[in-house]
Amino acid sequence: MPCPYDSRPMFGMGFGELLVVLVIVLVVFGPGRLPEMMGHLGKGLQEFKKGLREPPEIQPQRLVMASHPTKAQDRPPI
Repeated sequence: MPCPYDSRPMFGMGFGELLVVLVIVLVVFGPGRLPEMMGHLGKGLQEFKKGLREPPEIQPQRLVMASHPTKAQDRPPI
């Protein structure tokens, strides 16, 4: 009978592997900076999901007409 803890539910990794990754992240970034990074990650995921739900805002483009002379005599000689 297979062990119920060996199902590898998250990212194809087991509990022990996830624990090792979390310890490495804690050692590399430190306990002070980790909450800040998780906050930024959460905000980024929230903005990503919001972008998937809402269509992009399309700003109407303003056409700016350049002031070109309309008559041949108004143009400077070449």
